[in-house]
Amino acid sequence: MSSSKKIGRREALKIFGAGGVGLSGVVGGLVGVEGMAAADDVAGRPGTRGDTLPGRRPAQAVTLKRVAADPTKVPPPINGAAPRTRSFTLVGREAIAEIESGATFKYMTWNNQVPGPMLRVRQGDTVRLTVKSAEENKSAHNVDFHAVYGPGGGAADTLVGPGQQKTIQFRAEYPGAFIYHCAVPNIDEHISSGMFGMILVEPPEGLTPVDHEFYLGQNEVYTDQPRGTSGHHAFDIPSMIRETPSYVLLNGEDFALTPSNRGAIQVKRGETARIFFVNGGPNLLSSFHPIGNVWTKAWPAGALANPPLRYVQTLPVPPGSTGVFEMDFPVPEPIKLVDHAISRWIRQGMLGIIQVSGEEQPDIYKAIS
Repeated sequence: MSSSKKIGRREALKIFGAGGVGLSGVVGGLVGVEGMAAADDVAGRPGTRGDTLPGRRPAQAVTLKRVAADPTKVPPPINGAAPRTRSFTLVGREAIAEIESGATFKYMTWNNQVPGPMLRVRQGDTVRLTVKSAEENKSAHNVDFHAVYGPGGGAADTLVGPGQQKTIQFRAEYPGAFIYHCAVPNIDEHISSGMFGMILVEPPEGLTPVDHEFYLGQNEVYTDQPRGTSGHHAFDIPSMIRETPSYVLLNGEDFALTPSNRGAIQVKRGETARIFFVNGGPNLLSSFHPIGNVWTKAWPAGALANPPLRYVQTLPVPPGSTGVFEMDFPVPEPIKLVDHAISRWIRQGMLGIIQVSGEEQPDIYKAIS
């Protein structure tokens, strides 16, 4: 990319603003930037249907075989280690993948997955973050970290066009589980398409040991076709404005973490687990609930500096927030992880399974007749 097509920090601040999430001064519409498409080339301008064509369209060639983040891919606990400098790289990539069998969608990902990778640091750590944009991208991207004191949570200084990269440094001043997300003018479209994730800032004393840790993310996707329709689904901004999604997803794909798709999460009776949950939104609150179990401990909003709630059945997680949950597994069973806005589970794909194996415990539960 020639230097004439690059955007410097001063120009970015003029275009996107430095306040809030780095977008102040942009009211509706899109901002054209030479050499950088500020809008998704599929969605078009707000208020339009982008590349929607009459009738069904064939599925597009898949460029990623999987976007569903592996729920077991969680960085190891820091366990109260002394503060240090930790370095991370987030690569934004726009890619075609199956949102359900036979249906494709143009995702926007961090490191080829939804949600983006979980980052783990300790309170007091210095974090060096490099944000890259793949050469083949069409849109501008940046990152707003809710764990950062700084302009737009870092958004003002991480704006990158295709082939560019930027690096920032910050100190993790406060503990908790925090969302990060893209924050360009079409922020809602980019988050809905998959550009969100979590950074965990452990308190100095670390977290109590558990047998398993899992990472999950919910978001809703707005397309020009109903769920269950084969072919390619284009992003549909009018549906997003109405907040009527085609899909509400756990880890980026329809029924991703179930036996019929990527497989259930596996645990054994008597074990314990901690779930790190992030709700990208961009619009819908999640009523996160484990069918057949409860949250033994729960930290609303990922606020780990506070005492946990105990034995919680359903906990609201607003868009742009998180929750940290612990579970016991006293009996063998399939536990359904759902949004208790039930239609999102039954009709829009928001379901994951934790399969608990082991011997029956009739003193706790049994079927009598």
